[in-house]
Amino acid sequence: MTKSHKVHPGPVGAAACETGDTALPCEYTETLFPVPRLGAGLQFLGEYQGSGSTERKYLVRRGDGQVVQLSRLLYLVAEAIDGTRNTETVSHRVSGRYGREVSADNVEYLIEQKLEPLGITVPFGQESDQVAGPTTDLLLVLKGHRVIFHERQVARIAKALAWLHRPPVVVLVLSAALGVDVWLFAVHGAIGPVLQVLEQPVLMLAVFVLIVASLVFHEFGHASACRYGGARPGSIGCGLFLIWPSMYTEVTDVYRIGRAGRIRTDLGGIYFNIVFVLGLALGYFLTGQPLFLAAIYLVHFEILEQLLPVVRLDGYYILGDLAGIPDLFGKIKPILQSMLPGRLVSPEVAGLKRPARVMVTAWVVTMVPLIVAELGYVLWNLPRLLGTSLRSLADQLAGTWSAFADGQVSAGLVGVVGSFMLICPLAGATYLAVRLVGRLVKVTARATEGNTRLRVAICGGALVGTGALCAAWLAGVTPEPLPRQPPIAPILQPGVPTALPTAAAPAEVRSTPAVPDPTVLTRPLPGAGAPSASTSAEASGPAAGASVSPSASPAGVVPTSVPTSPTPSPSRTSASPSASPGTSTTPSATPSGSPSPSVTPSESPSETEDPQAPPAPAP
Repeated sequence: MTKSHKVHPGPVGAAACETGDTALPCEYTETLFPVPRLGAGLQFLGEYQGSGSTERKYLVRRGDGQVVQLSRLLYLVAEAIDGTRNTETVSHRVSGRYGREVSADNVEYLIEQKLEPLGITVPFGQESDQVAGPTTDLLLVLKGHRVIFHERQVARIAKALAWLHRPPVVVLVLSAALGVDVWLFAVHGAIGPVLQVLEQPVLMLAVFVLIVASLVFHEFGHASACRYGGARPGSIGCGLFLIWPSMYTEVTDVYRIGRAGRIRTDLGGIYFNIVFVLGLALGYFLTGQPLFLAAIYLVHFEILEQLLPVVRLDGYYILGDLAGIPDLFGKIKPILQSMLPGRLVSPEVAGLKRPARVMVTAWVVTMVPLIVAELGYVLWNLPRLLGTSLRSLADQLAGTWSAFADGQVSAGLVGVVGSFMLICPLAGATYLAVRLVGRLVKVTARATEGNTRLRVAICGGALVGTGALCAAWLAGVTPEPLPRQPPIAPILQPGVPTALPTAAAPAEVRSTPAVPDPTVLTRPLPGAGAPSASTSAEASGPAAGASVSPSASPAGVVPTSVPTSPTPSPSRTSASPSASPGTSTTPSATPSGSPSPSVTPSESPSETEDPQAPPAPAP
């Protein structure tokens, strides 16, 4: 049976306050014993089951969604506050449940020094519902929450899908998914359907819709697993996490149940991705459409991404619940401080059980170097990243606009998806940079308060480092923007050329090819010296009937119309345009077997040859 939570609507007053056996007006009693009040929307979640701490921990959830761990004494004090009891009455209630005497002064001290700074109680005399409680890890939380499915809708969905978490069903689903993966990756081939989809904008849009559906179904997995474990799921919505739009499921109630139930809830989303893969496989076997197989291929990447314990994705919560610590990021600072020579072990670290401490320490010493290395890489390569990204975004937007202007609606919509994939990282990176700089400034100001010399030294070091980095950017020491490249997925970039013009080779290379090609006759540039090949069809001009495409070959290289071999080399086919209709041409030279820099004609010049052209050199 699910235990209902005690939710407080906010600070409330009372007509009378209890003081022992008599009830006196609040105006009189509050002068002796003030009446504490809880913050709006506070929920009591009970004891944290499977905690990684040596001391028993209790959880409350503030109205802003922040979950706070409390000791048993603080939890009893907060639970005894109802907006009508004064500190004297609260002390009697807490003493009876705690088993030790807790005076009214003790209660007032705990409220002012412990609960109030945590945002659990309202300061004495403050009637507003707004409680400024501390927040943690501001950079790595979901922003801009928007509810998609309300709590009642989620309850119905979770109840309907909870049977999928029964052990026999789980074994059957995992076995079937393993068979599908073996068939797709080892027998059929996974990349082929992806390439087929990339050639058709409509199929690409359909795959995009399927991926969005898999994200929604992923959240249904968290909610149904929460319901199956005996907890009550909340709403499902979306927001902005780091640089990407993300979905979330409110499963705070899962902290009441045991560790196995929490881990089942954490894995519920990935498990439902696997169920979704089986549905996609069924769709392929019924229709034969490759878009279902392409969606299966992409869902696998979604699963791998969710398992990463780097940020607050499923892997992060799985690791936290295995260790019994709900907020791993909150342990980074105390663990790093405890690792410094000569520093005492922080109480937050000393209070952890040994397995939890080892697990969290290993996570910290792995994560911190990765974050620092990633930040350094981004700063050093910032000109390259910005230059390449902005140029790609400009080409993408221009190509997408052209597709819509030409009436290619499906191609234009796919281009919008591609533009979205370029805009999100740029906007997210800018947002994170601004927030990170602001946070560093605040932390530095707080740490150096009252120490002017240290503050000046830190600011001077920051200015020197920033100046050196800017000098490296301006001097071109850092990597330059990447050259233009053909798009890997042309369907996502409509209007962007899929083949870039080849740059002209040096003159000496053009005049002395190591291995002559029967499909290409060279012509020296003005002042480059004597010609090294026999005359070509272009020498006779347009009247000779030869078809020449100047844009298909670099300057100084003139392709002929038809290759001598029926199976030309693949690397040359793009540089040898076919002949115009009604034009019959024959090559005027064939390569000799030796790597001679000159070309020896094996037969007389063709009829289209220019009589004024200089003769070829003798062999």
